[in-house]
Amino acid sequence: MKKNVVVGVTGGIACYKAVEIVNALVKKGYEVHVIMTENATKFITPLTFQTLSNNRVAIQMFDEVDKWDTEHISLAKLADVFLIAPATANVIGKIANGLADDMLTTTVMATRAPVVIAPAMNVAMWENPIVQNNVNVLKGHGYEILDTEVGRLACGDIGSGKLLNWEKIVEAIEEISTVPR
Repeated sequence: MKKNVVVGVTGGIACYKAVEIVNALVKKGYEVHVIMTENATKFITPLTFQTLSNNRVAIQMFDEVDKWDTEHISLAKLADVFLIAPATANVIGKIANGLADDMLTTTVMATRAPVVIAPAMNVAMWENPIVQNNVNVLKGHGYEILDTEVGRLACGDIGSGKLLNWEKIVEAIEEISTVPR
């Protein structure tokens, strides 16, 4: 039976790497549904994810739909695993503080599936004590927080905060999706 992965894509420069994640998950037989934040659509178009996943991409809470359902609830229930990649400091902070003001954060608040967060941001942001506190809050609630890589960041800085290699993110999803819930 196909496992369902809901992939949340946020508005950081690393969101282009989510294309490889979605593509690899589909090739491995997962049913993939993508939710993009409005800011993510500034970096990459929803059509890319729609083409790769063969599913409509959710962006707005109040988009017109072909059939009636409460989309954030139906996607939340559908998920066997919920991945956010890349996860910006903004979305990590929102979720850690219970804020649900867009399609992604509302859906993640409604899911009972394991949530995997793959952070990506500038090194100073990643090392900021507030961001680290938010990460620890999420870990305390059972969220799986993946490591970041050290390397050259989009801004030219060198340090931690780089999105984990897409192959390692896919491996984490495979591992988590095999655990009975």
